[in-house]
Amino acid sequence: MNGTNGQDNLRRMTASLPTGTDPLSVRQRIEGLERLLEGLFEVPLIGRRVGLDAIVGLVPGIGDAVTAAMGLYLVWEARNLGMSRLQVWRMIGNVGIDALVGAVPVAGDLFDFMYRSNSKNLKIIRRHLDKHHPHTRIIEG
Repeated sequence: MNGTNGQDNLRRMTASLPTGTDPLSVRQRIEGLERLLEGLFEVPLIGRRVGLDAIVGLVPGIGDAVTAAMGLYLVWEARNLGMSRLQVWRMIGNVGIDALVGAVPVAGDLFDFMYRSNSKNLKIIRRHLDKHHPHTRIIEG
């Protein structure tokens, strides 16, 4: 892993995050947080991106609790967007599965590497935003 590249990515992401409560600002914040948690670095040889969720999850005990709290921030943003209770509970379930299974020594660390609860939750939020706030849609090239 190239540490300097990851630090540069982190600086760029945090410098550009908006603080507003409008749907576009929320979209930008949650997409930045998802990149931080799930895709900050690329693992050489296998070409898979990992983020703080998999890395901090290696710390016994507290790692999974910290990343679960960060994942719950996405749920909080979803609730503030007015998403349905079903969607919010589904997102809580994704974070819960990640935290519970991720807390199992060794096997949980592999699970954290493969199961991307924050990416799943971002997909749920994006669907909501695309339907109810289409002006926030960002065309990726």
